[in-house]
Amino acid sequence: MIKRTSKNYVDSILLSNRDWKVLDIGCGYSANDYATTICDIQDLSKHYNDRNFVKLIDENLPFTDNEFDFVVASHVIEHVKDPKKFIAELERVSKKGYIELPTKLEDNLVFENKKEHLWHMDFDDVNLELIISKKLQVFNPILTVSTVQKLREYFRKSLVIELYWENKIDYKFIEKNIVNQMSLINLVRKFFSKKIRSIFN
Repeated sequence: MIKRTSKNYVDSILLSNRDWKVLDIGCGYSANDYATTICDIQDLSKHYNDRNFVKLIDENLPFTDNEFDFVVASHVIEHVKDPKKFIAELERVSKKGYIELPTKLEDNLVFENKKEHLWHMDFDDVNLELIISKKLQVFNPILTVSTVQKLREYFRKSLVIELYWENKIDYKFIEKNIVNQMSLINLVRKFFSKKIRSIFN
C-alpha cells in the first residue's frame, strides 16, 4: 500500500515513536531529524558523528531484512540507475516508510536536475501506485536548487510528491513518453502578448 501524505504528518508519527529504528537513505547533508541511521554514497561520518552512519558501497543496502521500523528516501529514486532494485531494497529493510520526489514540473525547472535525474515520477491517486518513466526535459530549466527550495515553501504540492507506504510499494513503469519540447521563453511571450492585446481591446 502506498498513498499520499505530508512530511509534517510523517514527522509527527516519528516523533511519537522515538524508540523506532529509522533509516534515512541517500539524504546527503539533510537527514531526517528522527533518523537513527544514515546511509549515503558519500562518506558523511564526520557530519553525522552523533548518529550511526553507514557508507553505501553498491546497490544492495548493507542491512538485514526488516532491520528498521521506518525508512526515509527523500529525493533519491529519481537518481538511481535501477529503481526496481532500489524499491525492492526499501521493502526488504523495512515494512513502512516515506518517499519524497520532485514533480515533473520541479524536475524541469531546475538546472541541476537536467543531468542528475534519470526518471520522472508521478502518482496515480486512483490505483494508488507510483508511476515511473524515463526523464524528459520538456523545456530548458530556469531555476537553481536553492531557488526551488524557497519556492517549495509556497508551492510545495505543485513541486513535491510526498508518499507513505506500508508492506509494499506499488509502482508502474511507463516505457514511452511522447512530449514535444517547448520553449519557456515562447510561453512567456504568448502570455504577455495576450495580456497586451486584452489591454487594447
